[in-house]
Amino acid sequence: MIINSLKVNGYKNLDGVEIKLDPKMNIICGENAQGKTNLIEAVWLCSGCRSFRGTRDKDFIGFDKDFATVEMKFTDSVRTQEIFFSVKKGSIKDKLVTLNKIKLPLLSKLFGSFRCVVFTPEDLELTKGSPDNRRSFTDLSIAQIKPSYIGALNKYNTVLSHRNALLKNVGFGGSVDRDQLDIWNEQLAESGAYISVLRNTFCQVLNSKVKGLYSSITDGREALELRYQSTVYDDLTGETDFKGRLAEEYKRRLEESIEADKRAGFTTVGVHRDDLGAFIDGLPVREFGSQGQARSAALSMKLAHAQIIKDEYGEYPVMLLDDVLSELDPTRQKFILNNIDDMQVIITCCDSRTVTDMKEGRVFTMKKGRVKR
Repeated sequence: MIINSLKVNGYKNLDGVEIKLDPKMNIICGENAQGKTNLIEAVWLCSGCRSFRGTRDKDFIGFDKDFATVEMKFTDSVRTQEIFFSVKKGSIKDKLVTLNKIKLPLLSKLFGSFRCVVFTPEDLELTKGSPDNRRSFTDLSIAQIKPSYIGALNKYNTVLSHRNALLKNVGFGGSVDRDQLDIWNEQLAESGAYISVLRNTFCQVLNSKVKGLYSSITDGREALELRYQSTVYDDLTGETDFKGRLAEEYKRRLEESIEADKRAGFTTVGVHRDDLGAFIDGLPVREFGSQGQARSAALSMKLAHAQIIKDEYGEYPVMLLDDVLSELDPTRQKFILNNIDDMQVIITCCDSRTVTDMKEGRVFTMKKGRVKR
């Protein structure tokens, strides 16, 4: 998958951006607060995903602008396509979104048409930070391969909120309605078992890819392993029967934890509490990994995700690396610039000297929301 051209105007501080991209490596240099991340964010939105920065729709438009537009032409393994979306002040909810000039009701309906993977400075803490981040990474990665997974997640979260509301009522002197609790347990178990199986399967595939990538970055000196850590199941190896035994076991664990749940006021076990553990030479990265190890592991996970998408759809996604080079040592910088040669990459950085080792590609400069080659 390759972005051929990109036009952005009025999106935050971006003003009249119009660039043709190299099919391999693209570097966008500029000082901080010039709009580099805004450009990466605009591309990411074309995937149909929410902003990785949490930007609200009304904040798409620059302070001194009346509208924002993004137009992107890209080529996949079959054909060249075009995405366009625009939003105007005063009518934020009425965004115009089109794919190949066909109007779509929501920006999220673009999901699955254009595929990309984004890597930000925050992702460098993927293996060290909160389990929430690793669950989000896992869930988005699965959804990009199996879009129906989003429905299962939404159902689970809706049922979970009802169950938690019931438990929270105990803290205010109320009692638990056992019949109602049984209903939520049944539904939570069905969705939770399904999510557990998909997450565990994805983790196994991701782990097989990560090992080679991490070995390349470290010249084979260290071994990285990923493990899905469930709060419900002891071992999911080879398990696929999410409608039968696994759902029953999930329900049993919910019933066993009811007293702890009532004291806590929320559901203490389940996929919303699970984790994706990273281990280097058998030791957990979160507790014992150095900063360099954690960042190499995170980088390997993102690149492995791109390889999985390629295996599923027959083509690599576009890789977006936002201001991560300055956070990596020269060895890892060189690995990114010269070893990711099988997909289109867009990298933002502050110092153009960072890319002196780049063998081929295009370098752009961004200043005050404008881009030039």
